[in-house]
Amino acid sequence: MTTTEPAPTRSLPKLPTRRGTRIPARAQIMGWLLLVLVVVLLAVVLIVRSFLHNDVNDQIAESLEQEAHEFSTFAATGRDPNTGQLISAPDALFDSYLRRQYPDPDEALIGVWRTPTGLRTLAQEQNDQIERFAEDPAMVQRIVDQPSTWGVEDTPLGRMSWVKVQAESANSDPAWFIVQRYTDKAMGEADRTVQTLLLVSGIGVAIAALSSWVVAGLILAPVRAVRQTAAEITEHDLTRRIPVEGRDDIAALADQFNAMLDRLEDAFRIQRQFVDDAGHELRTPITIVRGNLELLGDDPAEREEVVRLCTDELDRMTRIVNDLLMLAKADRPDFVTPAPVPLAELTSDIEAKVRSLADRRWVLADIGEGDVVVDEQRVTQAMVQLAQNAVQHTEPGSEIRVGSSLVDGTVSLWVADRGPGVDPAEVEKIFDRFTHGSGKGKGGAGLGLAIVKAIADAHYGRVRVLSEPGHGATFRLELPAIPPHIPVEEPSA
Repeated sequence: MTTTEPAPTRSLPKLPTRRGTRIPARAQIMGWLLLVLVVVLLAVVLIVRSFLHNDVNDQIAESLEQEAHEFSTFAATGRDPNTGQLISAPDALFDSYLRRQYPDPDEALIGVWRTPTGLRTLAQEQNDQIERFAEDPAMVQRIVDQPSTWGVEDTPLGRMSWVKVQAESANSDPAWFIVQRYTDKAMGEADRTVQTLLLVSGIGVAIAALSSWVVAGLILAPVRAVRQTAAEITEHDLTRRIPVEGRDDIAALADQFNAMLDRLEDAFRIQRQFVDDAGHELRTPITIVRGNLELLGDDPAEREEVVRLCTDELDRMTRIVNDLLMLAKADRPDFVTPAPVPLAELTSDIEAKVRSLADRRWVLADIGEGDVVVDEQRVTQAMVQLAQNAVQHTEPGSEIRVGSSLVDGTVSLWVADRGPGVDPAEVEKIFDRFTHGSGKGKGGAGLGLAIVKAIADAHYGRVRVLSEPGHGATFRLELPAIPPHIPVEEPSA
């Protein structure tokens, strides 16, 4: 029994894990702002609460100390109005002192002395509720028994702070003066202040939440516009742009995005133009090659002729593709690399190279003097193309003049022939791709003058045509001696 092994499973490539959160940026901005605001407000509330409570405690402590000090002073100096002697009996001392006091509503003043039958008290208070609890024997006993002179008690009326002063007695019976202060009312006022602050802070947080949501939306509006524009852009429509307002970082982002769209649009335009041009021009040689190959017979002479014809068409296709590739690169910033070069040397080199193009009477008319900043290879290529164009429209032995000049910061290089000339109506059109003049020249693919124009444009220059039909034509390449906005390549030592 044979078993078949299962086919190996093909593992799918793992997609990169996206980090971050699904929370929108607008909500994140609002959340972080609110978090910081809430933390700050909570810290402020806690600090204010602590400050208010400490202030209440300080006021209570100060009030207790003041009452205790006043009693101590009276006990040391108080005299009986009838005898003029210092008051020594505890009951008389407390009665005489308390008659002169008017306690606060949350305060109780109590005199306590010990007798053979137990503790006796004499109190003064203004609050009926405090009166019911201030002289509670159990609480008074606890206060008296404590060694400390101050403390805190929990009562049905809330927390109560107290201070105790030992009173001198002539008969040596122990006596004490106790000041009680009930703190819940004062603390309640402080807590109500904190609650008011919390309420105001809550309203502030709500207003801040609404404001931050609106402001974040306004700030992120250009970012949303960038996202929406990016989503709507396709290779068939790259014309949309983002309106830019202001000078902030968002405006800079929109500027950069628009610049990126400009570059993309140029790239797609060049790509479409290249494909359209290639499809337009290569269709004919491909049809010729295909038609000849389909009709190819067995005759050796016929085969040889077909092979020659196909080779010529393939060579023409190669030249067309190379020219199209060069034109496609013309919009790139590195299409030209200018460097200082002597104009006289450049002109002499060009004249020497064009002489080998065809049997013509080549004349070096003028040579400009001075250094210019150009791409020597591209300028030579343009001049050779202009010379080739002159050859195609002239007969063997005809005169073709080549020259150059440098005047007022403009370098001119020209090629002049004595051919049929150019019709003024065709001067603008002959520099378009795949366009031929109406002359009888031996035309190529119609890309030569387009390449010349691209080289001139890359140097921030132009190509001019001076011609009268029947009297020849002069093609003049006019370039700035030092082109702007182009990084100059220093000559190697």
